[in-house]
Amino acid sequence: MTAPGDGGTFDYIIIGAGSAGSILANRLSASGKHQVLVLEAGGNDNWIWFHIPVGYLFAIGNPRSDWCLRTTKQPGLNGRDIAYPRGKAIGGSSSINAMLYLRGQAADYEGWRQLGLAGWGWDDVLPLFKGHENHFGGANAFHGAGGPLHVSKARAQWEILDAFRNAAVGEGIPKVDDFNTGDNLGSSYFQVTQKNGLRCSAAKAFLKPALNRQNLALVTHAQVQRLVLEGRRVTGVVYRKDGAQVLARAKGEVLLAAGAVMSPQILELSGIGRGDVLSRLGIPVVNELPGVGENLQDHLQLRPMFKVEGVKTLNEMDQSLIQKAWMALEFALFRRGPLTMPPSQVGAFARSSADFATPNVEFHVQPLSLDRFGEPLHKFPAFTASVCNLRPTSRGTIHAVAPDPMTPPAIDPNYLSTDADRQVAVDSLRLVRRIVEAAPLKRYKPREFLPGAHLTTDDELVRGAGDCGTTIFHPVGTAKMGIDSDPMAVTDARLKVRGMENLRVIDASVMPLIVSGNTNAPSMMIGEKGAAMVLEDAR
Repeated sequence: MTAPGDGGTFDYIIIGAGSAGSILANRLSASGKHQVLVLEAGGNDNWIWFHIPVGYLFAIGNPRSDWCLRTTKQPGLNGRDIAYPRGKAIGGSSSINAMLYLRGQAADYEGWRQLGLAGWGWDDVLPLFKGHENHFGGANAFHGAGGPLHVSKARAQWEILDAFRNAAVGEGIPKVDDFNTGDNLGSSYFQVTQKNGLRCSAAKAFLKPALNRQNLALVTHAQVQRLVLEGRRVTGVVYRKDGAQVLARAKGEVLLAAGAVMSPQILELSGIGRGDVLSRLGIPVVNELPGVGENLQDHLQLRPMFKVEGVKTLNEMDQSLIQKAWMALEFALFRRGPLTMPPSQVGAFARSSADFATPNVEFHVQPLSLDRFGEPLHKFPAFTASVCNLRPTSRGTIHAVAPDPMTPPAIDPNYLSTDADRQVAVDSLRLVRRIVEAAPLKRYKPREFLPGAHLTTDDELVRGAGDCGTTIFHPVGTAKMGIDSDPMAVTDARLKVRGMENLRVIDASVMPLIVSGNTNAPSMMIGEKGAAMVLEDAR
C-alpha cells in the first residue's frame, strides 16, 4: 500500500465544517497563535440554492448538496426506509436546513446539568447563544447583537397560517413572540438564520470570514479515512483527496465535528467503539467504548395534510408562471416573499396531553404540501400541520457496516418503538384534528388526506403515524457525554473521548438527551463551548 502523502502539521485538526466545525475553525484560529486545518467531505457552497432560502426544495435529495443517506427499514414506519438528508458542503446541514432558530427549553439544559454534566445548565449556555448572535430585536436578556449569526424575522406571512394560530388558541396554545426565552409554549412565526433575505449558514457566519487568516487551512472533498493513533494518543488524520491518501499531523488535538451520523463512523473505523461492531468490521479494538453509535435520538415528524378552499397556498402559486415570475421579482427587488421562506413558517409548542409539565410536541406548519422534500408540490391548495414528539423515548443506532469509509453507515432510528412514543403520536394527531376543526380554520373547508380522516382508533392512528412519519433532520446523541459511572458515555463534560488523548467530539453527537426544539442552534452552541474548552486547556 502506498504511504499517504504529506498533508502538513497543525495544532488542531477539525473534521467537518458544519454547524459546530465552522465555529471551531473561527474561534481556534482567531488569535493567530494556532495552525488550524479543517477537513470537509463536501464541497464549497458555490451554488445559488445554498443561499436563496427556498432552495431547500432543490437541495434536499440532490446529490450535489445532500449525501442522500437512507435509514434501515423501520418497523414503526410500517416497514418503510426513509431519506436521511445531511448537508454536503461547508456549513454542513446548516446549508440546506430549515434555517429555524430555536434553542429548546431551559429544562433541557438543566436536565443535562442534573445528569452530572457541570457547565451545561441553562445559565451556562445562554451566554454562548447570545454571544454569537445578531438578533433583529437587538440585545436583551435573551438575545445578543453584533455577532456573526444573523437571526431575522420571517419575511412572508400567510392567511392560512394566521388562521392556524388563531385556532390553536382554543387548545391552550397562546400566541407568543419568541420561542427562545427558555419556555417555548405557544405559537409564532419562526425566527430564521437569514441576513437580508438570504440564508445565513454556519459557513457564511463563521467559516468564510476566517478563511483569509494565514493560520487557517480548509480542504474540501476530503474524505476522512481514519484517525492516526500511537497507542491511545491521536496524532493525526488520514484522508482521501482526489484519489490519493494524505496524512495530516496534529501537535495538539483532533476535533471530531462530523455530526451525529459520521462522527461515530469515524471513531469506529479508527478502532474506537463497541467490540462486537469492530469485530464484524475486522478492525482491531483500540478502545472499547460501548456507547459509540448508540443512543441515537431524532424528532420524528408526523405530516398531516389538509386540502383547503378559498385561501392562497404555495401549491397553486407554484403551478402559475405568472406567480413564479412575481415571486422571483419580489425576491430580487425586495428580498421578501415566498422565495425567502423556510420550509415551515409558523411553529407551535404544546403538550400532547396533561401528562407533560412542559411542551412535548412541536408543530411546523406550512402553506404547502408535497409527498416528500425534493419532490414537486401537490397541484391542489393544501397545507401541512407537521407535529413531532420533542422528547422521544425510542433509541436507535448508527454503526459502520464496512471498513471502507465511503460506505454509508447503517442508520436505524428505531422510530415509534416504545409505548410512550406511540401514545404521543396518537395524541398529537388528535390534537391536530381539534385545531383544524376549530372555527378559525373551518371556513376554508379543510379535508384531511394524510394520514386520512377515516383513521379513528388508537391502532389505526399508530399505523397512520407510521405512514406519514419522517425525520425532521435532528439526529443527536451517538457519542453522548456523561459522567465516569455511565458505561455508555463516549465523552466527558469537556467533550474529551474517554480513554483517549488529544481527541474530542464537538457536535450534536454529544447531546445526552435531545433538546425540545430544532437542533441547529444548540449544535452551534456546542461548537462555541467546545472551542472555549479547547483554548482553556491549551493555556
